[in-house]
Amino acid sequence: MNIMKLRNPGFERVGVCAVALLLTSLCGALEKDALKNHAPAAELHADTAELWLTKTDGSVLFQRQPGPLKFEAQAGVSRQDIEIDPGVTYQEIDGFGCTLTGGSALLIQGLPETERASLLRELFATDGAAIGLSYLRLSIGASDLDERVFSYDDLSAGQQDVELADFSIGPDKKAVIPVLKQILAINPGLKLLASPWSPPVWMKTNGKSKGGSLKPEYYEVYARYLAAYIKAMRAEGINIDALTVQNEPLNPDNNPSMVMTAAEQGLFIKKYLGPLFKKYGLKTKIVLYDHNCDKPEYPLSILADKEAARYVDGSAFHMYGGEVAAMSLVHNAHPDKNIYFTEQWVGGPSNFAADFKWHVKTLVIGAVRNWSKNVMGWNLASDPAYGPHTEGGCDRCQGALTIGRDIKRDVAYYVLAHASKFVRPGSLRIKSNLPPSLPNVAFKTPFGKIVLIVLNEKSAPASFNIQYKGKAAAAALPGDSAGTYVIGE
Repeated sequence: MNIMKLRNPGFERVGVCAVALLLTSLCGALEKDALKNHAPAAELHADTAELWLTKTDGSVLFQRQPGPLKFEAQAGVSRQDIEIDPGVTYQEIDGFGCTLTGGSALLIQGLPETERASLLRELFATDGAAIGLSYLRLSIGASDLDERVFSYDDLSAGQQDVELADFSIGPDKKAVIPVLKQILAINPGLKLLASPWSPPVWMKTNGKSKGGSLKPEYYEVYARYLAAYIKAMRAEGINIDALTVQNEPLNPDNNPSMVMTAAEQGLFIKKYLGPLFKKYGLKTKIVLYDHNCDKPEYPLSILADKEAARYVDGSAFHMYGGEVAAMSLVHNAHPDKNIYFTEQWVGGPSNFAADFKWHVKTLVIGAVRNWSKNVMGWNLASDPAYGPHTEGGCDRCQGALTIGRDIKRDVAYYVLAHASKFVRPGSLRIKSNLPPSLPNVAFKTPFGKIVLIVLNEKSAPASFNIQYKGKAAAAALPGDSAGTYVIGE
């Protein structure tokens, strides 16, 4: 992530730290009670819906509300009503989740065995209190949220290894792979996307982990390096579904990082990575860009090259700059290519109210309404000091979990839970209108249920009808809250 270009409302407000500390205390006190209400959903019948609610004051945190809503004869449609039309469908959903950074994995691996097992079930199972995260991003080598910088082929200064004889994913065997195997035992269908922050420094123009570019003479070697990672993970029983060519290719400021222009990435895909994956029979999807919404011309320029585009599954985006509608711009130009949303931080100390509303509106609702097949927050877990991180890495990245003496569930946890528990992989986005001040998105799940996620971004309560199949259910959301409505069939 690029902490130089922030899109985090409320972060710079006067008094934010005081507000954040107050909300942290309040949320911590309420959290255990909230989790008790993560009970299994009651059996839903046709013409009924249940509501799962979060209030941004922390008094209700993803709790199922008592009593189902009932759909009755429609009494007319008002401007404030949300109309759902399952007959109009859009993209298929791959899932919701975070990045399992090396630091996240270390913190989780360090938990006592029974506590770790319980936490991973809560995160990745779907029954009972579990929130059903269904997508994870991994770093190929170190990200800036690892303890240290490393690649899978580090050498002494002046050395080269064009045959990749010393290639090894050994560093990931300390925590990432063991934790990942535990997760996959809970959810074998979990999708994984992997992204490199930097190749080995001997392949780079500046010989450093931070910045620089890939030397043209190493394009073929680096393609084999990325393929070697996919094959090594497969040997561990881990399937990498998709790979982005370079994390934040226009950001030279992280440690590690690398700059890769659109022309360079297009050439790398067209002449090296794509043909090599085809030669090896690798089914891992190639996803380009993986950076902010302010430069849609980057993916558009590569997709305009038919020779490069034939190897590309789609484009990935972050939201530290630009507008989320840029994803629709790329989709509309190339509707045969997929759109992914792969990273957004929460900056610590977070402002729970502002961050929750912004992430639900911009990502869970906005990114999906702009064709994204997934939504991923940034790091899964951090410690109370926002570590671990590399020297020069992000020192304010708050995880979905804070793991210290206790485990605290932070704002990203609740943002993702509102979608991940019910919008399972294979769900389809369906049509819903947008009444004033009620951003929303709707889905039909593989199990035939309808899921509607609604944000009331105003401070006043909102009353509205959910219109579905010629009937209406009277609904209400408190001010500054979000609700997930699950409609039975």
